[in-house]
Amino acid sequence: MSVKAFELVPVVERELLMADKARINIECLECCGKYLYVGTNDCFIHHFLLDEQTNAKGHTVYLSQKLQQKHLGLKKAVAELKAASALERLIVLCDATIYVHDMLSLEVVPSGSAKIKGVLSFCVNENPVSADPFCVELGAISSRRRAVQIYTVHEDRVQLVKELGTTQQPCALSLDGYFLCLALTSQYVILNYSTGASQDLFPYDSEERKPIIKRIGREEFLLAAPGGLGMFANAEGMSQRAPVNWSENVIGAAVCFPYVVALDEGFVTVHSMLDQQLKQTLSFRDGHILQDFEGKLVLSSTKAVYMLVPLPLERQIQGLLAGNRVEEALTLTEGAQRNIPKDRFQILHKRILQQAGFIQFGQLQFLEAKEHFRKGQLDVRELISLYPMLLPASSSFTRCHPPLHPFADLNQLTQGDQEKAQRCKRFLISYLHEVRSSAGTNGFREEVDTALLKLYAEADHESLLDLLASDNACLLADSAPWLEKHHKYFALGLLYHYNGQDSSAVQLWARVVDGDLQDSTRSDLFEYVVDFLSFCPNMDLVWKHADWALKRDQTIGVQIFTKRPVEGRDQGAPMNPEDVVTYLQKHSHALLLYLEHLVLEKHVQKEKFHTHLALLYTERVLALLSQPCCSDEVLAQARSRLQHLLKESDLYRVQLLLGKLEGVDQLLVEQATLRGRLGEHERALHILVHQLQDRAAAEDYCSWAASPQDPALGQQLFHLLLDTYLDPDVPGGVDNMAAVDLLNRHGNMFDAVRVLEVLPEGWSLQLLRPFLTTAVRKSAHAQRTAQVGVGLARAENLQLLHDRLKCRGGPVLVSEKKGCQLCHNTFSEPDWRCLRSGGCPPTRQPAQLPRDSAHRCDAWRTAATTHEWTR
Repeated sequence: MSVKAFELVPVVERELLMADKARINIECLECCGKYLYVGTNDCFIHHFLLDEQTNAKGHTVYLSQKLQQKHLGLKKAVAELKAASALERLIVLCDATIYVHDMLSLEVVPSGSAKIKGVLSFCVNENPVSADPFCVELGAISSRRRAVQIYTVHEDRVQLVKELGTTQQPCALSLDGYFLCLALTSQYVILNYSTGASQDLFPYDSEERKPIIKRIGREEFLLAAPGGLGMFANAEGMSQRAPVNWSENVIGAAVCFPYVVALDEGFVTVHSMLDQQLKQTLSFRDGHILQDFEGKLVLSSTKAVYMLVPLPLERQIQGLLAGNRVEEALTLTEGAQRNIPKDRFQILHKRILQQAGFIQFGQLQFLEAKEHFRKGQLDVRELISLYPMLLPASSSFTRCHPPLHPFADLNQLTQGDQEKAQRCKRFLISYLHEVRSSAGTNGFREEVDTALLKLYAEADHESLLDLLASDNACLLADSAPWLEKHHKYFALGLLYHYNGQDSSAVQLWARVVDGDLQDSTRSDLFEYVVDFLSFCPNMDLVWKHADWALKRDQTIGVQIFTKRPVEGRDQGAPMNPEDVVTYLQKHSHALLLYLEHLVLEKHVQKEKFHTHLALLYTERVLALLSQPCCSDEVLAQARSRLQHLLKESDLYRVQLLLGKLEGVDQLLVEQATLRGRLGEHERALHILVHQLQDRAAAEDYCSWAASPQDPALGQQLFHLLLDTYLDPDVPGGVDNMAAVDLLNRHGNMFDAVRVLEVLPEGWSLQLLRPFLTTAVRKSAHAQRTAQVGVGLARAENLQLLHDRLKCRGGPVLVSEKKGCQLCHNTFSEPDWRCLRSGGCPPTRQPAQLPRDSAHRCDAWRTAATTHEWTR
């Protein structure tokens, strides 16, 4: 595919060069700076001054001025010209002889040694091995023998450096450093004239076509190969680039990176070195010479000279992008990196990537577009601005100039195709999500988050709530109307909450719950609002909406208070329970639930709450008893709650409750429990055994009333129950079976001796076998436990005696020759004492002893002058 990479610009017209002389033809060219040298077939050298200018249309033009011309005094054509600017010399090949001329005057250097005879062709070493900046290295093909000669050209002389023989006659050559690339009669070779090493490349037929060798870089050459190929070869004989497929009849070639330019009889072709594709074709009749001079491509026919002016790289790239040739544009950009300053290349490369991304975005190639946007570090607002109404009204963003794309907005891009529009929106959601999760927002968080919110709301996307529940920068002024438009009231409430407007959030949610607004986002929105209020630190807001919640559902609404930490217990914003209880007086069920929360769950130890809850339970039970159609299940459940509280709590006012329950025959169990709280155990058991006649309840009462910390009380209660069963004066008389069952089931709670004393003599041992077995085991267990305790005590005492003996040291020897460790005097009397620190001072020095050490030992010892005592 074509791209306009070069423009053909006239440099020297025929009239300026040869006027009306029809037989004069151009044979060779040389360009050095602003100077152009033209060699003709009539042995003239023409010297021109070139002035490069830019016209009004931005195109490059050349104004040529002929400075002079010089006839070499021969009848042969000027074969080759090479300029040596450092020496101000022009090297000329004419009539198989190399002459050295002055660049300005074109006069031959007068020294007789400044010429070389017998030369077929020559080239200049553009990578010289000599360190002398004022000499030029030449490679020349000898016309007299099969050899290549290396020369150095100085200001006034030419010096032969080396001559290398070849197996065939060379036809063309190029020189780079020590490496010679030669076209022999039938093949190309590379020679190292320093080491003599030779590397054959590939064959060709010199009789069919003229060989072409062009140095294109350090130790790299371009060669015309058979089959119409332009082959690349380095000094090792390897090709690191793919060949260029040009014409079979190429007569000249040059390189202007990244292009290879080839000339044949009718056309100039331009191929890319990056992808080897044909990029441009220029019609050019009678083409004769194509050469590159210091980056300039000079082209000539036999009568005129032209310049191939490369278009600016950016212009070429933009041309490719205009044709939607994204990959070619990127390849060209990346391939030109070495010719562009680093900072400028980075800017250019990013912009090309961004443009490429928008081209592929317009073609709905979203994966490729996303990758180019990412690599090009696109300002995400450029993409957002394509979507109407997504950028916040407060954004100061303006699109890049010159623009990165031709689209006004998404409507123009999709041409009303809703399916395409939806695909583009899904792409933007994906791209913004990735940008947001990375560091790619580049300080535009508000624009990104607001755009995401609008897209999520419009698409009913599940990530809308995740966005609002996380740290975000959504602008409330832009987002609120959008959410209202799409009936996302729950999400709008979250946005209000994130911006510190909890009151607006709760009011909005309440309207949704009440049915004033429609939003199906959450079916449990009422529960969510209650949960929100239970953790809300704004107490005024909580009290304001608590009544609304309780009126709607007391069971759920009371969670506003039950989920909130109790004052003085947890972190957060606690409430005073007494204030809550007072507030809930008009909501009886909620009050009951809240008191249950305080007493049974939080275990708040306040008599007021326990009594209040017990009264509510009592009133509930009494109310059910007064209802003739009350089901037994409901009544049993209410009594179970009351009984549980009466047994578990000991903070309620017993007399108050007993006053309400006394006389109610259906609540004898509750009355017995309250009597137990007052310590009236005998009366409680009487109620259970004789009035209620519930043995199991009586036994449960004894087990409940017996404290684990006071086992004697439990034993007393069970003995009291046994006495009740065996009392002959009560109605019904002695209940032998109940007494036997009690003894056999709870034998470990009785004193066996006391039981045997009160049992009737007529009872058989077989009847009391379980009880007696338990009693014997209990007694044996107590005896053995005591024995174990005695043994452990003896062992502990023995261990202590052992430790005491270990603390005693060896004998202490006291004599007249030993001195006191405290006063350093010798012992003169047999009386002494032992200190805990180990010293043995005389007894008459108590004042000199340290306070901490002056403790007498348990016994004073009196002995002779030498005394021994074991401590």
